[in-house]
Amino acid sequence: MEVVNTLGRRKAAVARIYMTPGKGEIVINNKPLEVYFTTGVLQYTATQALLLTNQLGKYDIKVNLDGGGVKGQAEALRLAISRALCEIDNESYRPVLKANGLLTRDPRVVERKKPGQPKARKRFQFSKR
Repeated sequence: MEVVNTLGRRKAAVARIYMTPGKGEIVINNKPLEVYFTTGVLQYTATQALLLTNQLGKYDIKVNLDGGGVKGQAEALRLAISRALCEIDNESYRPVLKANGLLTRDPRVVERKKPGQPKARKRFQFSKR
């Protein structure tokens, strides 16, 4: 197996990954996973696909992350890793990842602000007189 290249998106975040067989190093924008995602929740979210398929420590992953916030970036990385695992071995990994909802691109994005309103849906206070 050579390099597997996939893409993951969530909100405004885009994750491009390059997965190769190795000893489990995950490098995001030239930083280790633990340095880039400081909290345990974000680290778990990013590696959830590898944990569910028992592949943690078997692949080296180089990631280019761009846009969005840290949560959106972690979820974009999770989708990219899930897609890469399906490219490697579709028959064994896809049912597990599909059952946990990791192959679905979450389409929810921030609604745009409308003119004449303070926010997307909030209105200015109504004055009768």
